[in-house]
Amino acid sequence: IAAYKAPELVRRLKDAGFDVQVVVTEGAKQFVSTTSLQAVSGRPVRDSLWDETAEAAMGHIDLAKWAELILIAPATAHAIAKLAHGMADDLLHTLVLASAAPLAIAPAMNQQMWAAQSVQANVQTLRQRGVRMLGPASGEQACGDIGAGRMLDVPDIVAHLTAARPLSGKHVVLTAGPTREAIDPVRYISNHSSGKMGFALAEVLANLGAQVSLIAGPVSLSTPVGVTRIDVESALEMHSHALALAAGADAFFAVAAVADVRPVSVAEQKIKKDQGLDQITLVENPDIVADVAKLSKRPLKVIAFAAESEHHERHATAKLDKKQVDFVAMNNIAGKGGAFGAEDNELTLFSRQSGVSPLKSGRMSKADVAKWLVSQTLEIPL
Repeated sequence: IAAYKAPELVRRLKDAGFDVQVVVTEGAKQFVSTTSLQAVSGRPVRDSLWDETAEAAMGHIDLAKWAELILIAPATAHAIAKLAHGMADDLLHTLVLASAAPLAIAPAMNQQMWAAQSVQANVQTLRQRGVRMLGPASGEQACGDIGAGRMLDVPDIVAHLTAARPLSGKHVVLTAGPTREAIDPVRYISNHSSGKMGFALAEVLANLGAQVSLIAGPVSLSTPVGVTRIDVESALEMHSHALALAAGADAFFAVAAVADVRPVSVAEQKIKKDQGLDQITLVENPDIVADVAKLSKRPLKVIAFAAESEHHERHATAKLDKKQVDFVAMNNIAGKGGAFGAEDNELTLFSRQSGVSPLKSGRMSKADVAKWLVSQTLEIPL
């Protein structure tokens, strides 16, 4: 069904200043006519590797060199699988392999298909190669199901392609949400972090063109478009992924509210109240952001978050020195306006740079606070 949006997408791209050459697969021709696509694009539609006229001069190679961006919209589960495995059995997928142009795809499929393990593995492979995932969106689908899998609306696709992308080619790693430290099969140690600030920051960074790796604790939030998400439960899991991904990254934002301690051992059975629940031995968790800052391939910028209820400036400045980070973004969690779970936030930013006074964001939506933080720490005007 999403294929019916193709003529409108071509028209909107033309209106935005793009020179568009349409390439269709055999499946696409079952849903939309090449005549309509030619009319809106102003160019003959290409659909075959065996077009004698076009291929007499190796036309698919010329087309691959001509393209400055390749957009596949809609991208089915089958198309995504062929991209992930380097298939070249039609003009479109041969063109992708032969071109050095960046690739963006707009997935569209049933929500159960999108959630399938094999599809997600292919998506992860493509993201790791730098392919931009535009969507999918969530909502009601043609089959009546509700969930993720709908192709992004045409205006949203065009907006993603035309937005300024000053972080293109940069790799940014973030942590977000809480961690859970198991006590027994039922209980765990955790905190009130919702993950909203970290996810807002990931979305802003992805929209600016960054390759974003988001290490998320247990939260109920949708993955922002274009973000590679790694789900974890415990601080040790988050620590392991953070060190692996942050090495050589351009920036690391430690937004997660990581549990300070964990039980020395996890009981195999539920602990009864009268059988030692009050005698749990705890051990300190590793300091993720401090360990990232010590890496031999340290990220160029390391930004720590601090949630403080008192002595805000003293604690924040102490963390700058103790953790050897470039910035500390401090949340004041005291009172009703605390950051956890709220839709808005206010940060005070402390810098290691000598002579730089703390900066306040002012209370704004978390999306706007995220933009402010990126502009201050990565020096990008927004």
